[in-house]
Amino acid sequence: METENDKSSNKIQEQATTSTPSNPVQEDKKLGLNGRLAFAIAAAALGSSFQHGYNTGVVNAPQQLIEDWISNLKMNRTGQVTKQSEVTMIWSIAVSIFCVGGMIGGSLVGSIADRFGRKGGLLINNILVVLTVIFEGCAKTAKSYEMIIIGRFLIGINAGLNAGLAPMYLSEISPIHLRGAVGTVYQLVITMSILVSQILGLEQILGTAEQWPLLLCLTIVPAIFQVIALPFCPESPKYLLVTRGKDMEAQRALAWLRGTIEVHDEMEEMRTEYESVKLVPKVTLKELFVNSTLRIPLIIALMVMFAQQLSGINAVMFFSTKIFMMAQLDKNAAQNATLGVGAMNVLMTFISLILVERAGRKTLMLIGFSGMFIDTALLAICLAFAETSRAAAYFSIVLVIMFVVLFATGPGSIPWFLVSELFNQSARPAATSVAIAVNWTANFIVSIGFLPLQEALGAYVFIIFAALQAFFVFFIYKKVPETKNKTMEEISSMFRQISYQ
Repeated sequence: METENDKSSNKIQEQATTSTPSNPVQEDKKLGLNGRLAFAIAAAALGSSFQHGYNTGVVNAPQQLIEDWISNLKMNRTGQVTKQSEVTMIWSIAVSIFCVGGMIGGSLVGSIADRFGRKGGLLINNILVVLTVIFEGCAKTAKSYEMIIIGRFLIGINAGLNAGLAPMYLSEISPIHLRGAVGTVYQLVITMSILVSQILGLEQILGTAEQWPLLLCLTIVPAIFQVIALPFCPESPKYLLVTRGKDMEAQRALAWLRGTIEVHDEMEEMRTEYESVKLVPKVTLKELFVNSTLRIPLIIALMVMFAQQLSGINAVMFFSTKIFMMAQLDKNAAQNATLGVGAMNVLMTFISLILVERAGRKTLMLIGFSGMFIDTALLAICLAFAETSRAAAYFSIVLVIMFVVLFATGPGSIPWFLVSELFNQSARPAATSVAIAVNWTANFIVSIGFLPLQEALGAYVFIIFAALQAFFVFFIYKKVPETKNKTMEEISSMFRQISYQ
């Protein structure tokens, strides 16, 4: 075994010394971003993370319109005036069941990824988008708010699956030095799609009593794009080799993605991983928790997922329009300011895409959470005095924008792809399933618990988020490793060393 490795490493060394000087341009092309890789990234990310972001944000603008429709519909059914509390309950179920679907979808990621592949899973998942559009699009005509609830549940399952499958595919098709930047694309498309849903939901566009079903149905557009574009792209080379054992197919897929046949180094690295994976049985959920070399990265993955959702980002985004109205902005100006916050979120996520390969994952998360801790503590104080002090009200606006900026620098994007970096091919699907399910569970807890807490504590509800952020800063500083430019074997050996200490 030792001599075989020596031979293969000598062969790689010979190829490196002969091909690099003779054709440096081709070497750069092999390592960098090319047209085919960019096309595969767009096909995977646009069709998947768009569903996640769009369906998170699309229900905010037409909320009052749909609530009025539900109220009238229920009154026509019963012949009695509908209580507002009943309408609020139905609407809360319709909104929060999206997260319940996300939990279920997240927990299915591992089995779908192994059975159908990353690309295959993403394509099959679009069936749920079609079903969603049928239910949500026909709800008004059929006079059934239950159809909206079913549609929201189905698109939640779709988003939960996408949240695991897309970052996994993106991570596995990327060169090592671009892995973080490509992984950030998932969050970038989420922020863009939230902004698109906010713009389309304006009263001047589709936020009307007649047009809101169309607003919900536009989620079909990126699904159509993905179904057309993704079949032209190859399956993940790592999946083909390490999970399926198809060496030639994996090499062809990698050559297509890199735009060159000079992929020997990457193939050797994947073959090494394949040989090590063959020596151990397939990782089960039980083994993730029992095996210390897997349990340590699993705890880290779960904590960064909790950190992302319990940071308070959803609460701040939800509360932003109200904060702007506290600062004496009228309704239209407050909505425009909220759109500005969404645009800032997109811009800063794009900047983090550039920074993540320079500053590193751990550094960006520490900067983001530390800044958010200070920002959230100040926001709680300013909101307490916002109604009596104009200065405090205006400062609240600045703090909301700063919160979004800090979240987008790292905490918003890094957790999605960090899970794929922490585990080898055999453990990655199972670990991703657990991590994504936990992320959606935390999302559900915040969406259900924030309003009651806000009513009970007022502005001081943000003190809870500040305390959680302080804890996450400490955890990230102590426990989260830097994975920038590290191979899977280097990351795995690092956790083996920690578990033996």
